[in-house]
Amino acid sequence: QVQLVESGGGLVQAGGSLRLSCAASGSIRSIVAMGWYRQAPGKQREFVATFTSSSRTNYQDSVKGRFTISRDNAKNTMYLQMNSLKPEDTAVYYCNYRGSIWSGVDFNAWGQGTLVTVSS
Repeated sequence: QVQLVESGGGLVQAGGSLRLSCAASGSIRSIVAMGWYRQAPGKQREFVATFTSSSRTNYQDSVKGRFTISRDNAKNTMYLQMNSLKPEDTAVYYCNYRGSIWSGVDFNAWGQGTLVTVSS
């Protein structure tokens, strides 16, 4: 079983910065993809930034140049550094890991979500 615990959300003024963290625990054997997603009120969940198994990064166009996804493999933790925040970045942010555990079973785990509110 894989668990993801997020932290770092909060209230910030437009132009400010926040860093989200996602700590993973469990019997992870391999990771196919990992990333951040967000869901604004009344909208569907959307991808923000992801790593692929080859460590390639992808970003939603609206966050390119402002957000940076990174990870610390030794700590099993993924980060999302968010700079130059805009009110339209307000959403609940979720981290996601997909891969397999040591028994060979695939998993698709989500964090509990952390609220980011950007005031104008």
